[in-house]
Amino acid sequence: MVNFKVGIIGAGPSGLAMLRAFESEQKKGNPIPEIKCYEKQDNWGGMWNYTWRTGVGKYGEPLHGSMYKYLWSNGPKECLEFADYTFMEHFGQPISSYPPREVLFDYIQGRINKSNARSFIQFNTVARWVEYLEDQKQFRVVFDNLVKNETFEEYFDYLVVGTGHFSTPNMPYFEGIDQFPGTVMHAHDFRGADQFVDQKLLLIGSSYSAEDIGVQCYKHGSKSVTIAYRTAPIGVKWPDGIQEKPLLTHFEGDRAFFSDGTHEQFDAVIMCTGYQHKFPFLPDELRLKTNNCLYPDNLYKGVIFNDNERLIYLGMQDQYYTFNMFDVQAWFARDYMLGRVDLPIKEEREADIKKWVDYVDSTTTDVEHVDFQTDYIKDLITLTDYPPFNLDKVAEMFKSWLNDKKVNILNYRDQVYTSVMDGTEAVPHHTPWIEEMDDSLERYLQQENIMENVS
Repeated sequence: MVNFKVGIIGAGPSGLAMLRAFESEQKKGNPIPEIKCYEKQDNWGGMWNYTWRTGVGKYGEPLHGSMYKYLWSNGPKECLEFADYTFMEHFGQPISSYPPREVLFDYIQGRINKSNARSFIQFNTVARWVEYLEDQKQFRVVFDNLVKNETFEEYFDYLVVGTGHFSTPNMPYFEGIDQFPGTVMHAHDFRGADQFVDQKLLLIGSSYSAEDIGVQCYKHGSKSVTIAYRTAPIGVKWPDGIQEKPLLTHFEGDRAFFSDGTHEQFDAVIMCTGYQHKFPFLPDELRLKTNNCLYPDNLYKGVIFNDNERLIYLGMQDQYYTFNMFDVQAWFARDYMLGRVDLPIKEEREADIKKWVDYVDSTTTDVEHVDFQTDYIKDLITLTDYPPFNLDKVAEMFKSWLNDKKVNILNYRDQVYTSVMDGTEAVPHHTPWIEEMDDSLERYLQQENIMENVS
C-alpha cells in the first residue's frame, strides 16, 4: 500500500509527464499514491495552448501562455519525441520534421488522451500559497477555484512544481522608450505577425524568441526586421530585410540609437529579452532562485529541491531536449517518491550539484551545451526505467539542426530526420516553410495525406 499524497502544480508538458509516470506504474499493477494536479488554464498543454488574449485571462489572472499564431517547431520533432508514444503511432504515417503548433499540441494530447490523466486534474485552479508544516512533514497549499470564485486548501506529502518558466517577462527599460509612439510589447504578448505587415520592426534580444519572431514577421510581410543584441549576434546568415545591430542605447521619438553610432526609425518594438523564474505562490525558503540556465543550482539531479527533499521541480532548465527530458525527470521523481531511489545526505547532494554546475560552467558553445544536456539525461535515465533511446543520435540531430540554421535560416525547417524511437523517416512538407502560410492541423494533415498518396 502506497500511503501518501502528491500534489502537482501545472498541467503542461512537465505536469503531464508526472501523471504519465505514475500511470505507467499503475499499468504494471503496482499501487500509486493519491495524486491531484491543478492547472490555472482551462485545458492542459501549458505553453502549447494558444489564446488571442494578452495580459490577463478570462478570470483576470496574469496570462500564462506565450504561444502565437504561425509558430512551427524550431527544432526537429525527432529530438523531442516521447519514447513510449511515437509520432508514427499517433498520426499513422510519416510527417515532416518541423510541424506547426497545432500538430505538436495534437501529439501531446494524443498520448495523454490514451490515459486517465484528466481525472487527476482540476482546471481553472490557481495555487495562491504554499506552506511547509515541519511537524507534519506536509505541504499546505491554498488554491483559488477561478470558476466558482472559491478558496480552498489541500495537504500533500510531496509537492511537484511544473509551472514552467516562460511566462513572466523580463522587460528592460531604455531611455526614451516611454515616448516611443508605436507599439511596444514583450514576446510574451506577441500573438502573430499580422499586425506588423509593412512595418519596420525592432526586436531586442538574441535568443530563440528574437530569431523566430524575426523570421515569422519577415515571412508574413514586415517591411524590415532589425534585431539588436546585447553581447553577441545570433550568428546566422540573414536574408535581405533582416539585419542585426549591437545593443541600442536610447530612443528619440520613433528613432532608435545603437551603440555603433547608427540610428534608425521604427514602427514597433518587441522585447525578446527572456523570462524570469517566478513562483509567487512559494515562500522564500521553498522558492527556486535561478536565471535561465542548463543546470539550476540547489536542485539535486536537476529535480529535487536540496533544502526540502519533498519538493520537486520539473522542467526548470534551459532546454535543448524538451518532452522526453521532462519524462525522464518525472520517471526519476516518481521512483524517488516511491522509495526506489536512495537520496544521499545533503552534503553529498551539494557535491553532486556542484559537479554539474562546474561542468556546465566549463561549456561555451551550443554544441557543448547539447553534449552537456545529453550527459545530464544519460545520468538521470540510468536511475529509472524510462524506455532507453539513442541519446547520442539525438545529440547528432541537434548539432545538425544548429548547422542547418547557420546555412539558411529560412529553409532549415524543410530538412528531414529519422526517429530514434521507431526508425520512421520524416517526409518533406509539401510546401517550403517560407511559402506555407496556413499552419492549421487540418491543412497540414490533409496535405500530408495528399503527398503520401502521390508518392
